[in-house]
Amino acid sequence: MADISFDDFLRVDIRAGRVTRAEPFPEARKPAIKMWIDFGPELGEKKTSAQVTAHYTPEALVGRQVMAVVNFPPRQIGPFMSEVLVLGVGDAQGDIVLVSPDQEVPLGGRMH
Repeated sequence: MADISFDDFLRVDIRAGRVTRAEPFPEARKPAIKMWIDFGPELGEKKTSAQVTAHYTPEALVGRQVMAVVNFPPRQIGPFMSEVLVLGVGDAQGDIVLVSPDQEVPLGGRMH
């Protein structure tokens, strides 16, 4: 793996947000959930989809704080436009577990 500079790291804007709405995404090639995430007054609400159905239901995601990269360009996923990349880590089976703060943090708070 190649090293990056600290300036490279700072270019990736990772923020805390709260899932305000979530619903199944049956049009996705692999099982996924669409999410709308509030990143506070500076960034507002952004939407994304994630292949997290092994560990989460749409109902369980609403109200949950998550971490996401907010400065990627929007990406069309089937009929849905994804605006952020929610972060997760694969478990022993490769199913995604979302990355989230272990305490309540301000919406839009930047990771550092």
